[in-house]
Amino acid sequence: MAVVKVIGAGLAGTEAAWQLAQRGISVELYEMKPHKKSPAHHTDTFAELVCSNSLRGDKIENAVGLLKEELRRLGSLIITCADATRVEAGGCLAVDRQGFSDLVTEKIRNHPNITVIEGEVTQVPEGPVIVATGPLTSDTLSKSIGEYFGSDYLHFFDAAAPLVTADSIDMNEGWWQSRYDRGTPDYVNCAMNKEQYEAFVAELIAAEEAEVHGFEDKRVFEGCMPVEVMARRGIDTLRYGPLKPVGLVDPKTGKEPYAVVQLRQDNAAKSVFNLVGFQTHLKFGEQKRVFSMIPALRNAEFVRYGVMHQNTFLQSPKLLDKYYADRRNPLVAFAGQMTGVEGYVESAASGYLASVAMAAKVLGTEIPDFPKETAIGALGLYISDERIENFQPMNVNFSIIAPLEQRIRKKAEKNLAIANRSLAIIDTLVEQMRKV
Repeated sequence: MAVVKVIGAGLAGTEAAWQLAQRGISVELYEMKPHKKSPAHHTDTFAELVCSNSLRGDKIENAVGLLKEELRRLGSLIITCADATRVEAGGCLAVDRQGFSDLVTEKIRNHPNITVIEGEVTQVPEGPVIVATGPLTSDTLSKSIGEYFGSDYLHFFDAAAPLVTADSIDMNEGWWQSRYDRGTPDYVNCAMNKEQYEAFVAELIAAEEAEVHGFEDKRVFEGCMPVEVMARRGIDTLRYGPLKPVGLVDPKTGKEPYAVVQLRQDNAAKSVFNLVGFQTHLKFGEQKRVFSMIPALRNAEFVRYGVMHQNTFLQSPKLLDKYYADRRNPLVAFAGQMTGVEGYVESAASGYLASVAMAAKVLGTEIPDFPKETAIGALGLYISDERIENFQPMNVNFSIIAPLEQRIRKKAEKNLAIANRSLAIIDTLVEQMRKV
């Protein structure tokens, strides 16, 4: 039996390697860390959550929550490790980032069918192979992929939010609460009045930005918009975005604040917090100056400032099929954000689907059919839809999943019905795959 190569040990790569190995296939997992790191890498472990954001909502009425539940039922390595290292964050699946990465690394390195090979891969190998090197693929391999396809990449930018220490947050100005009191009160809320907010926005717009080669506001992915770019769109843009006060009550006034910055715990010890929605590419000194204008963060200690990266992704609809494989060569597949799926969970899902299909090809069995009624299948169909003219990265959402035959007016009820239909299909697929 052929050995399957997997290039990259991020969320998509480790998921792919695990699924192949669990099916009895020998896997060579190539990872350039620790010998070489991208600007966003900070540790030597696998599946590093660079942006520190949680894995987002966990209720199946939410599309990413549905995707996680599908993966959970399918035996996903990423979701299993996320569940095991979960920290409280209201209705979200947030994890202790280092604990999560350590657990994924341990499971991968201890699997008898996986051989980890450290070092940079500079050429697209012959198949069977899954390339999952992420949006920060090294320049050398990126050039090789471009030559392999004979076409240009597309580019976009994403940004990571700053981290502050818990001890430096002024809790006389902040309070614990989840929006609408849903779940447990897992967010620290930092209120601003109208005067404070408007002064903050003015300074945010005027702050000096770090140079990022090729950066333009119009090329920033909407799902990872830098806070200063949002501020430039209008005085109230932030109040209707990451600083929206809806569903929150300031205990000092008993009223809804004018604007609220939310902080989310970034580790299990609750010693470090992430400024929710504060992706940025301001210079570090400017971040300290401007973000300290938030009353609860006047004396904040920043343990990491926000950073901005240029990300690279394929023109997938022209190149890949619904299983993330090269249409010309089904034994060469790609996975992760480089395919145009956006988000950690979506990356893991692409790694899962690419590897399950690759395993079937190698073993000579039928490829399981994940239809558009499932979140996993809908993502694969989205990135391979040749009708899309202006292809952009996409988070999973209910609009790409097949609609119901019957009409349900209430959004929550409709989403729940779609989710239950999807999970019934997934349960059937699980049983089918067990018999193979």
